[in-house]
Amino acid sequence: MNSNNHESFQRIIDESLAGGIPAEMDQSLRHHLETCVACQEYLGASNRVIAGLGGFSFEVDPTLNARVFTALRAQQPQAAQPGRPRWVLATLAALALTMGGSFADLQFGGMIASVFDLQRTLVRQGVLAFWIAPSLLVLLLFPLLLLSSKAGTRRQERNL
Repeated sequence: MNSNNHESFQRIIDESLAGGIPAEMDQSLRHHLETCVACQEYLGASNRVIAGLGGFSFEVDPTLNARVFTALRAQQPQAAQPGRPRWVLATLAALALTMGGSFADLQFGGMIASVFDLQRTLVRQGVLAFWIAPSLLVLLLFPLLLLSSKAGTRRQERNL
């Protein structure tokens, strides 16, 4: 039998020892093991290694976990949280978009309505629904996000 076939059956043996394989694969493996001495030896050696590892143990310093966690916290970059200037800029951008949409509606709403043969009220409703209202919501959302992120940061610092 060629070595590629042995390698594939050895991978199947490893998978079966690690946790299980589908029934059809298990049946194929059992059938192969009946006639293949090399794979029988591989299975025996693998079982001996697993049995040998079962008796393996070592002592761990009880403070090791605390030291590892402390080292990991020191290695982790602080969570990227935008500072106050970024929040202010984002809030100002949302305010500018809101004002820009209102200005565009006042200045160009009639022209847009005539170009698309729409009623002026429909254009105003569209600008209100798809520009002004979302930007106002974003404008209100930014301060709330700032407050909630500060509260979350303080809570996280207390837990450390």
